[in-house]
Amino acid sequence: MSEKPLLLDSDRRFRNIVIESVGKEVFNCYQCSKCSAGCPVAFAMDLLPHQVIRSVLFGKKEKVLSSSTIWICASCETCTTRCPNEIDIAQVMDVLRQLQYESGCLTPQPKIPILHSTFLNSIKKTGRVHELSMIRNFSIKSGDLKEKLKKGTWKNDMKLAVKMFLRGKLKLFPHVSKGVKDVRTLFNQAQEHKKT
Repeated sequence: MSEKPLLLDSDRRFRNIVIESVGKEVFNCYQCSKCSAGCPVAFAMDLLPHQVIRSVLFGKKEKVLSSSTIWICASCETCTTRCPNEIDIAQVMDVLRQLQYESGCLTPQPKIPILHSTFLNSIKKTGRVHELSMIRNFSIKSGDLKEKLKKGTWKNDMKLAVKMFLRGKLKLFPHVSKGVKDVRTLFNQAQEHKKT
């Protein structure tokens, strides 16, 4: 009787993609949980950071990519700093977000990937984030605009926007960064790298 393989081919591919992107240090995780203990948003996660790493190593693609944890992660790098084996856990989360976004798997919070892509598109366009256009694009793509118009809550957003504008915290027009060409080059290189 043949033994069942530990990892299916698709699970192995998933694990290898993450490891190639982050590094083989991921295998050094011995589940000390220091990453999870120091995470400021762990209370809101369905999988703690150390559980995400463990699931990646076991090739649990569906479990990881359907988790809200990868989108809740604030990328503060506290986990990375605390890791005794120097695993870049914040980068693992970045890679998982990108894989989830590309896979089209459903996420517990379907609006978060829309925010993610809107944020990146804003940076690609001007070299930096323009909050006003990003919020507008997100509201349209996510359906929030229709909801707010229907409920009348758009007035609260307008009051807040005016306050922020008067304090100089919100710009009406985007400022195009001097390095916008370099930023676009990085996006294009990442796109090309993804194809290989």
